[in-house]
Amino acid sequence: MTIYDLPIADLQGKPLDLGLFRGTATLVVNVASKCGLTPQYAVLEELHERYAGRGFSVVGVPCNQFGGQEPGSAEEIAEFCSATYGVTFPMTEKVEVNGDGRHPLYQQLVDEPDAEGYTGDIRWNFEKFLIGPDGTVRARFGPRTSPDAPEVISAIESTLP
Repeated sequence: MTIYDLPIADLQGKPLDLGLFRGTATLVVNVASKCGLTPQYAVLEELHERYAGRGFSVVGVPCNQFGGQEPGSAEEIAEFCSATYGVTFPMTEKVEVNGDGRHPLYQQLVDEPDAEGYTGDIRWNFEKFLIGPDGTVRARFGPRTSPDAPEVISAIESTLP
């Protein structure tokens, strides 16, 4: 089973077929609107635009588990992302990434080690997972790693189809 087989809804509550990302490089990021790392939205959007034509997408996954920093409704999240950061990349429904209510998507992701060997629970907003065209996790980056850090760009470029 790959992430492409997992059910999830988009931000408007309609089913989002992750299979649409099969054959692409995808950066899955748990996001929040009221976090010190929220400006990463701008960099994520820039990456999404820069590499979209080469088979790449960012997928934002809102989560309110870290300091209540994503308290808004789906409509409020969509408006904030669009108006503040011009976000055009797909956004999922708000989910839990840790604990008993962890969404199946994150059950598939958390065993991937980051560069320091860390596996397990998501540590904070804006943890990033790079998914290869075959649906396997290729890399994990911590929340404070900027989406345009050299190691992220290198991983994206080496994963593009």
